[in-house]
Amino acid sequence: MLNFQPVNWKEITVIELASVLAGPSVGAFFAELGANVIKVENKTTGGDVTRNWKSSKEDAEAPISAYYSSVNYWKEVHFIDYNNPAELSRIHEMIQKAQIVISNFKPGSAKKWQLDYESLKDLNPNIVSAEIKGYPNTNKAAFDVVLQAETGYISMTGTDHQHLAKLPVALIDVLAAHQLKEGILVALLSQQNSVKPYRVVVSLYETALASLVNQASNYLMSGLVPQPIGTMHPNIAPYGDLFYDRTNNPFVLAIGTERHFQSLCEEIGLPELITNPLFSTNANRVQNRTKLYELLQQKFEELNRDALLSQFEKLKIPSGAVQKLDEVFKSKSAQNLIIESREEGVKTKRVRGNVFRITS
Repeated sequence: MLNFQPVNWKEITVIELASVLAGPSVGAFFAELGANVIKVENKTTGGDVTRNWKSSKEDAEAPISAYYSSVNYWKEVHFIDYNNPAELSRIHEMIQKAQIVISNFKPGSAKKWQLDYESLKDLNPNIVSAEIKGYPNTNKAAFDVVLQAETGYISMTGTDHQHLAKLPVALIDVLAAHQLKEGILVALLSQQNSVKPYRVVVSLYETALASLVNQASNYLMSGLVPQPIGTMHPNIAPYGDLFYDRTNNPFVLAIGTERHFQSLCEEIGLPELITNPLFSTNANRVQNRTKLYELLQQKFEELNRDALLSQFEKLKIPSGAVQKLDEVFKSKSAQNLIIESREEGVKTKRVRGNVFRITS
């Protein structure tokens, strides 16, 4: 068994040689814990490319974008020319005093600059090398939207085959960051009983496949190829269906049990649906979801969303209003997660990345 000892994160130094979203998200994770995170950006390319990924509402002259700010804060930033031996040696010196190195180099670059795992072990025999790759067996460039396309996400997202959509955040990068964090933490835990170097490698492609979870099992076990069905759930109904009240305000239901369905029907005055053979079980409701939607929507058009959702909450019927971000961030819970800081002279904000709570 591993003999776990509490970590003093202030004594942990992380060298972040990564850019864009996945790698820097991991650096931000450790920065929030209190670790000393040193971000190295390539001077010859203008640094992390996301510095310039600005929305139409941002200051074009600012040195950083909101995108960059979302995962780059509380870090010590260095601009270094990797092709300058004197500057490259500074990275090597920092690694000698570090515990973790995060990288997402293009194939061949790490070895060229002596930043591959074998070189890192020579520099620091106790290092944890955390690497992000695009694909496990090819050198193809990996971009989130391409991965969403290649791993099935876009084929399932949207309302029909003529109106497909991608997820609105680079979720595969975010999920890969979680995979990498888990691997790093396992390596650090293992080092408490056996101090030696570890290499953690995560590919975006494999992360995307692993994250298909129930959709993958639906196909692997029954041959069901998921179709784009908007917000609806392939296995449960009504779950995720978009409904509208009398003033066209959207909301969703998450009816996951028979009790939920019975309470819903009784509350909105449609008790006959409970015993209707078309809807008497979840399997039947999935099979006849279009007809069920029509009957429910017809009723909801007579009602007020906010009053309805308030009553649903009292009855423990899972439901929620569809909110835009300006509505989302009015809540106290959302406000409590906002981190503000000044980065390179710019006042920045983001949502905290670490929202777990540990007590003893």
